[in-house]
Amino acid sequence: MRQVALSLLFWCGMVVVGHAQPTDGAPQPPAKLSRKEQRALEKEQRELDKKLADAKAKRAAAPPLTEREREMSEALFVEGVKYVLLEDYTKGLEQLLKAYSLSPDNAAINYKIAEANLLSGNLRDATNYAEASIRLDSKNAYYYLLLAQIQATQKQYDGATKTYAALIKQVPNSGSYLFNLADLYLAQNKLPEALSTLDQAEKEFGQVDEISFKKQQIFLKQNKLDLALAEGEKLIKANPTESRYVLAQAEMYASNNRLPDALRVAQQALRVDPDNPQAHMILAEVYRQQSQPDEAAQQLKLAFASPALDIDERVRILVGYIKQLPNPKESINQLARDLAAETIKTYPKDAKSYAVAGDIQTLTDHKKDARDTYLKALRLDNSKFQIWQQVVLIDAELNQTDSLLTHTDRALELFPNQASLWFYNGAAHLLKKQPQKGVKALEHGRKLVVNNPELLGQFDAQLGDAYHEMRLYEKSDAAYEAALTSDPNNVQVLNNYSYFLSLRGEKLDKAKQMSGKVVKQFPDNDTYLDTYAWVLYKQKDYAGAKATLDKAMQTTKDGSIIEHYGDVLYQLGEKDKAVAEWQRARKAGGTSDLLERKLKDHKLYE
Repeated sequence: MRQVALSLLFWCGMVVVGHAQPTDGAPQPPAKLSRKEQRALEKEQRELDKKLADAKAKRAAAPPLTEREREMSEALFVEGVKYVLLEDYTKGLEQLLKAYSLSPDNAAINYKIAEANLLSGNLRDATNYAEASIRLDSKNAYYYLLLAQIQATQKQYDGATKTYAALIKQVPNSGSYLFNLADLYLAQNKLPEALSTLDQAEKEFGQVDEISFKKQQIFLKQNKLDLALAEGEKLIKANPTESRYVLAQAEMYASNNRLPDALRVAQQALRVDPDNPQAHMILAEVYRQQSQPDEAAQQLKLAFASPALDIDERVRILVGYIKQLPNPKESINQLARDLAAETIKTYPKDAKSYAVAGDIQTLTDHKKDARDTYLKALRLDNSKFQIWQQVVLIDAELNQTDSLLTHTDRALELFPNQASLWFYNGAAHLLKKQPQKGVKALEHGRKLVVNNPELLGQFDAQLGDAYHEMRLYEKSDAAYEAALTSDPNNVQVLNNYSYFLSLRGEKLDKAKQMSGKVVKQFPDNDTYLDTYAWVLYKQKDYAGAKATLDKAMQTTKDGSIIEHYGDVLYQLGEKDKAVAEWQRARKAGGTSDLLERKLKDHKLYE
């Protein structure tokens, strides 16, 4: 039965695969076109009529098919269609072309050959056979649609436009294709032609939302705001309960600085849909433009309180706030935190809620809260390295060594090739007085650094400290030298390197040069002054050391620096003053293991 049905359709020229049926409708007058286009279409029609007449004459002159030839052609066609449906286009074309050799003037065969060529990528033959199908049957909408599709695939939009115009002119009840024609004009930015086609569609179909919407977009492109707004009013009038049209109108008013109108229409949208978040956001924008920040904030809060506001829209708005943070106005900072909190409340199982809230808390100096919020994001989705990095940075900034070690260990299980994680993991081990583990992590992480001299220098600086702790002084010096190669002005390295050299009594001239460079840059820093003084002390320049520490004593509360000052005074023969400073150092704390012996014997031990 299937073959018989296909056979009947075949000979009627109506076999169609992969297309919807054309829309039925009342007969309609041709679409209004420009004179130039009308002349081109008339010329094209004359050529089409001539080709069609030639084809009819040829067909009339040819002897009719025998019954056997007719049955064979029909069977080949059915077989070809079957293979095309199975997406075996080679076999399908083979059968269809055999059918064509028997019936070259059959429109349906030409159409199916064109379709098979299109599906297999042979656009040139697809075009030729599609054009032939139209010449053989100029009243079949499917043939025009296939040719237009082939032309559009090749970006031949002008040709596709002409094909649709011919379809509308030649095929009865084809007015619905005016929409396709308008879209093609829009794709080519032929706005007047698109507008004329939409006007024709409106005459035929009456008030249709799609027509008004497209006309509105054309008017906006033409900077005809009043006409665009008029179309918007038509949409609202035709759909009084559709808030989306009211909101679109309000947004148009707002974006064109028609703020009172925007306010009026947005409030109209809220009467239709009281909880609509988009309406509240439009009102917030209007109030912002009118310099009414409190009212704008209230409308934003109402928008964020609505479950209808999706997470991506919330994140987009919050990212806009992030760009303003930290803000001198605490009310802005607080509003951003409140909106982020509302987002978490509405989307408690979405990692994005916590991630963006953590960013806002970080920027508004709520670091501990931010770290906890980031960790909640990671419990929902631990695949984002940037969030792990934020957690680790906050741990380091808060000097929470146990957390830093725990979080870097967990992050490295997921991201073992991230050098920065190894850096902080190594630093955490050093702070935990585990220098061997620290050095192992740092040495491994250093090998992962690529095209980042700053990070490489940080690794070398940390390794310099670690090797010194392990009394591997040659490695320590080499690491510091490498760090200074990356950054000759690294203050921390210059200070630590020179101080450790002074403790060892080695390369004191180099130590003095490095420490002096730091003190010159930071003349009031008591730590750097102490380092420079201790280098001078080791060089037996006690007077110079005292002069340097005199300045540090004005501000320092560091017991080790005070102890050093006592040592310098002792070397200068001021033993009573030295003991007094040692006693003060004991109260301050952080002194050397020798301090108690110094106080007991009133004598300097080194």
